[in-house]
Amino acid sequence: MELRSSSFAPEDEIPSEHALDGANCSPPLEFSEVPEGTQSLMLVMEDIDCPIGVFTHWLVWNIPADVREIDAGELPPSAEIGLNGFGEVGYSGPCPPSGRHRYRFVLLALGCTLEAATSDRRDQVEAEAEGQVLARAELTGLYTAAD
Repeated sequence: MELRSSSFAPEDEIPSEHALDGANCSPPLEFSEVPEGTQSLMLVMEDIDCPIGVFTHWLVWNIPADVREIDAGELPPSAEIGLNGFGEVGYSGPCPPSGRHRYRFVLLALGCTLEAATSDRRDQVEAEAEGQVLARAELTGLYTAAD
């Protein structure tokens, strides 16, 4: 499975329009080579350089298996959105406290749809998805804190 964005290349800078200190608009994403048998897709955006540990910026599941792109600032109508690390439902863009951080987008192809609730945390959603992951794709972008 492959995950990419028209806004930034792998290991390249994420544009400020997608950052919390910018327009805070989720980036456009495209995916391909979704395996046969996929019932739904799950998407996580995380800061892997956060001083307190991996920090979740976006959590989305039950993306229909036939979807191959998500437009900037949009989600498919039937997708579910969970709590991010700020305790809010929805997308919160990059916002490192200092320096340059890596932000990893992870797309999972699942062999089921999830019953998770919007108020669920990432660990709860991942526990439900355990054993159902058919494929995984990653895209990492960089963002540098404003001085």
